[in-house]
Amino acid sequence: MHDIIIIGGGVSGFAAAIYAGRFRMSTLVLTGDFKGGLITWAKEVQNYPGFKSISGMDLAKSIEDQAMEYDIDVRRDTVVGISKLNDGSFEVATRKGKFSSRTVLFATGTKVRNLGVDGESKYKNCGVHYCALCDGYFYKGKVVAVIGGSDSAAIDALMLKDLAEKVYVIYRKDKLRSEPVNTDRVLKSPNVEVIYNTNVTGFIGDTMLKSVRLDRPHRGSSVLDVDGVFVSIGHVPQTELLGGLGVRLDQNGFVEVDRNSCTNVPGFFAAGDVTNTEFKQAITGVAQAVMAVYWAHNYVDKSKKENF
Repeated sequence: MHDIIIIGGGVSGFAAAIYAGRFRMSTLVLTGDFKGGLITWAKEVQNYPGFKSISGMDLAKSIEDQAMEYDIDVRRDTVVGISKLNDGSFEVATRKGKFSSRTVLFATGTKVRNLGVDGESKYKNCGVHYCALCDGYFYKGKVVAVIGGSDSAAIDALMLKDLAEKVYVIYRKDKLRSEPVNTDRVLKSPNVEVIYNTNVTGFIGDTMLKSVRLDRPHRGSSVLDVDGVFVSIGHVPQTELLGGLGVRLDQNGFVEVDRNSCTNVPGFFAAGDVTNTEFKQAITGVAQAVMAVYWAHNYVDKSKKENF
């Protein structure tokens, strides 16, 4: 019986493992096939305290390496089910076996919603990006496009306008659906141009992205030259494993947590991008994970005393 099973091998999961190790909890980390999380897609991270500049891959690896200094068990195994037992503990089933634990920390993160058009996978990180905050700096003085019309797309455009020479916002509808204050700022920005009622149908280039193909002409051409594109059509929380467990999700499918990273299910905690926190960053996910482990430790300690 473990004290805690951490599901997810991103920065939140391994930050949690550091503290679980420090609390001397019997800890199992299940990482699945994708270690490091979405932060590993960032070529350069300049907003994580302690590092002026570090690649997302190196940041994730450094946190993992620190966690491995403690007495924890890490397994690359895919979780296929989670259930709560009659005694209040949890059983986590994987492709390779079953594990029991007094608590669970769910830190599976999100996956980006891909556009799903020709060339997208080819130019990923070679002109096609999914995080303006992560990769926007590389396009200082260049021409970029943001695909999407939600608040996240507007925020990306507003951040990029201070870096890029020109920012196109390409949206499939006739009106942006971002918050009014952000919509107004986008429309009033002199170097931002919104292209309405238009879809991107393909990415074009050689070793790097050179242009995008549009489904309707813009200024007489169906090809728009850009140096970079930021796909901002949302993220999908990876909560498929929670069906039947009774964990409360919000209207967008994210796990609802309180300020202590507790869910509505006793002993079940969540941290990082999979939760319903509004500001999703590596540093906020790490902070959530640390809080989760603190309260998980208290939960386990109390449980052991009650059953002594």
